Amino acid sequence: MGEYDDIINLPYKKSTKHKQMSLEARAAQFAPFAALTGFDEAVEETVKESSKKRDK
Repeated sequence: MGEYDDIINLPYKKSTKHKQMSLEARAAQFAPFAALTGFDEAVEETVKESSKKRDK
């Protein structure tokens, strides 16, 4: 018997206090998050260095 077997099949109860958030608004919450801050700059620098080495 699983830990949540008693509640897994209960019907979903929507909030009566808050209206449902749109998918666009939900997605916007995560848009500013950048797990790899500075990664793009590091890749660009590596490409520049590789190009310089190749040209010599």
